[in-house]
Amino acid sequence: MSEQLSILKKIPSWVYYLLTIALIIVLPILLGGSAYWRSILITISLNIMLAMSLNLILGYTGQLHLGHSAFYGVGAYATTLLIKKAGFSFWMAVATSSLLAGIIGILLAFFATRLKGHYLAIASMAFAIILHQILLNWGSMTSGPLGIYGIAPPPPIALFGLEIKFNNQVNLFYLISFVALISYIVLNNILKSPIGDTLRAIREDEVSAASLGINAKLWKVFSFGVGAMIAGLAGSFYPSFVGTLVPDAFAVIESFSYLAMVVVGGMGTMIGPIIGAVVLTLLPELLRSIGDARLLVYGLSLTLVVLFMPGGILQAIQLIKTKLIK
Repeated sequence: MSEQLSILKKIPSWVYYLLTIALIIVLPILLGGSAYWRSILITISLNIMLAMSLNLILGYTGQLHLGHSAFYGVGAYATTLLIKKAGFSFWMAVATSSLLAGIIGILLAFFATRLKGHYLAIASMAFAIILHQILLNWGSMTSGPLGIYGIAPPPPIALFGLEIKFNNQVNLFYLISFVALISYIVLNNILKSPIGDTLRAIREDEVSAASLGINAKLWKVFSFGVGAMIAGLAGSFYPSFVGTLVPDAFAVIESFSYLAMVVVGGMGTMIGPIIGAVVLTLLPELLRSIGDARLLVYGLSLTLVVLFMPGGILQAIQLIKTKLIK
């Protein structure tokens, strides 16, 4: 068993990326014509991006950030408004909105990184609440609680001489999953570089990191900016998926869902948040058949994971793997 595991570790990353692409291609086919489960797949892809981006802030620099839904909302509303009111093309709006979310993340981090622990959590949560209220009350721009309807899917793109349209769930899933995969590759490369070592050093002991000449504030701002940009990127595709946009989709309570995905999956790792996003997106759907009792089961499941697997599901998998080796 140990020999098999050592062989797996030697497999280059591009092989796993190809296997992931193959899985992405096959999944909608395996689900047949179920529009419901295809929409769940798209939701999982978006949640993976949100969990990974929050993990960069929380899991790698130790910043308790409870306002991630705000960056998601910035991406969603900015993309929609740039297209509808400013005449931007879809792809230009996506790029601009992602960049805008990143800039807002940098500005928030610049002022908030002086705060730590609960104070940072409260400040970031306050930011999400303020943005939600702006979306609710700026009726002339956002249509307030009534929302924005009739949002079109992304425009077709030409690939290898073929026109690919995104007015169906399968192609939209492929597009968003591809964006999620690219986001993973970018984050993975960052965290495998010396930058990743710097972020982990700050997380473990900020004072010791400073004694080594590491500018903790600069790198915290960096992680906030990159995390916010990826969350904004996910938000840019959300309106095209649901076709409507309402402020409550980005309420502060949603930030706790993304936090749970990171913690349950295993924060401070690349795979953990992906596991958490998949499990916590699927679990409510799988429990839907038991009616209101699903909320109780869902809550108990989260509690048990936090109590008995403080390192998340990924830690439990690693422990099982270690026992198998022995």
